[in-house]
Amino acid sequence: MTEPNEVAPIPRWPAQPVLPALALADLVGGRMALPTLVHVRRCERETAPPPGPVDATRAALQDELSGVSAGERVAIAVGSRGIAGIADVVRTCVTLVRERGAEPFVVPAMGSHGGATAEGQREVLASLGITEEGVGAPVVASMETVKLGTVEVGEGDLLDVYVDTHAARADHVLLANRLKSHTSFSGAVESGLAKQLAIGLGKQRGAQELHRLGPAHLERRIVAAARLLTTELSVLGGLALIEDGRKRLAQVAFLPPADIGGEGEAALLVLAKAQEGRLPFRHLDVLLVDLMGKEISGTGMDTNVLGRRMVRGMPEPPGVAITNVVVLGVSQASEGNAVGIGLADFTTAAAIADVDLAVTYANALTAGQQGVQRAQLPIVLATDQDAIQAALHTAGLSDPADVRMVRMRNTLRLDELWVTPNLLPECAEEYLPVGNPAGAPLAFGPAGHIDNGVRS
Repeated sequence: MTEPNEVAPIPRWPAQPVLPALALADLVGGRMALPTLVHVRRCERETAPPPGPVDATRAALQDELSGVSAGERVAIAVGSRGIAGIADVVRTCVTLVRERGAEPFVVPAMGSHGGATAEGQREVLASLGITEEGVGAPVVASMETVKLGTVEVGEGDLLDVYVDTHAARADHVLLANRLKSHTSFSGAVESGLAKQLAIGLGKQRGAQELHRLGPAHLERRIVAAARLLTTELSVLGGLALIEDGRKRLAQVAFLPPADIGGEGEAALLVLAKAQEGRLPFRHLDVLLVDLMGKEISGTGMDTNVLGRRMVRGMPEPPGVAITNVVVLGVSQASEGNAVGIGLADFTTAAAIADVDLAVTYANALTAGQQGVQRAQLPIVLATDQDAIQAALHTAGLSDPADVRMVRMRNTLRLDELWVTPNLLPECAEEYLPVGNPAGAPLAFGPAGHIDNGVRS
């Protein structure tokens, strides 16, 4: 099912050889009774609807382009995330730049995503509706970079800073990115404009350099690289995009270069975090995730929702404690990139068939230390039913009837969940049952895959 602001998925990368389709019965005996799940939906609070992305972008940007002159070339940096209204935001940027008489073009700013190839990154943008026809400006994709300088990032560690060649040759650079919690660390500046500038526009070479020293002090390196880049490049500033709890574009704010990676970005990150969705439970025995994907999170599944980062030496984020995570599919929009599948404990042969190991490993190795565990394969079983039964079997339950289990579409879609009845009191302030309050057991088709219309 295509969600609002999405376009039809693009063809997948070539599938990998399928692993043996091992059924649970081939490995251990017996099955547990599957629990009943109640469909719940987040309570809607009466709030004013956010402005549309076109109006919000125009209001934030139209007075910030005085430094752009007729005939100049402006690179608009765009990442790989499925941000609400991102195509409309980019299209409006193009229009406003062109109103100044300048020539805008789009540059992919996504590090090693898209298989670390120019064509792959162009296709990722196309899957988000960002094409020359869609936004009215050329998409100039390349993995070539230039080195702009070197910065010291503490204790004698030196960091080479790279940037996309076409962005370096432009007269100006304009950023546009969502602000959100990072999936590997917590800090004042996490995932946003500074990261897009330092890592995204650095392409694979720059991203690899930023991640070379591991996730510890990654924030310090991002900020140091961003400061060098705003000095050496003519960065106009950036559009900080903030989504609300329903994944609508709630706010578009312009940050001048001095605030990218500084106090301005830090203050907006606080606002963004306040609207991020989290699971309202202390602990779960089993979490079912229908779909993971790079358009959902940089790690396929949001680590802050799962309560697990899986990075050696780094603390896990606060939140729910989950014994077993089951992921049932990899999105087509991921183009085979399944970085983050290692966050799960169980998956299926069908999901693995949609994984392109070359693309996944390119992303994982570029991410350095923080990419290793996340690219490792979980236990792979033949069907959804086998994977779910295995998760129940290994959850350490003294009484299977007491299982605490949740099912979600993906880690972005927290507006609706499917929960075991014993969890209803814990989420009663945020969620209300939909339809039958007694719930229903999971339904499987003849091939053992979930067959009740939830996966999308």
